[in-house]
Amino acid sequence: QVQLVESGGGLVQAGGSLRLSCIASGRTYSTRVMGWFRQAPGKERAIVTSINSSGSTYYADSVKGRFTISRDNARNTVYLQMNSLKPEDTAVYYCAARPGVWSLHSHDYNYWGQGTQVTVSS
Repeated sequence: QVQLVESGGGLVQAGGSLRLSCIASGRTYSTRVMGWFRQAPGKERAIVTSINSSGSTYYADSVKGRFTISRDNARNTVYLQMNSLKPEDTAVYYCAARPGVWSLHSHDYNYWGQGTQVTVSS
């Protein structure tokens, strides 16, 4: 099993920045691909960004140029730097991991964190 623990959410004004962290423990060899998803009230959970063990990344169009994902394999940690935040970025952000090949679909991810709330005020 893999345990994922997120931190770093909070309340920020539009245009501000936040940095989320996700620490993995347990069978960390099963975290070849790690991603950040978000879910706003009344909406489906959707991918924000993902990164594989080699450092290749994917970004949703809505966050390109504003968000940056990175990982520290030695610390089993993935980060999400969020800049130029907008009210529409408000959501619960989830860290997720899977051992297999890259996927953009939440149902393909085996392990999930508890989520951290990000609220952007206008």
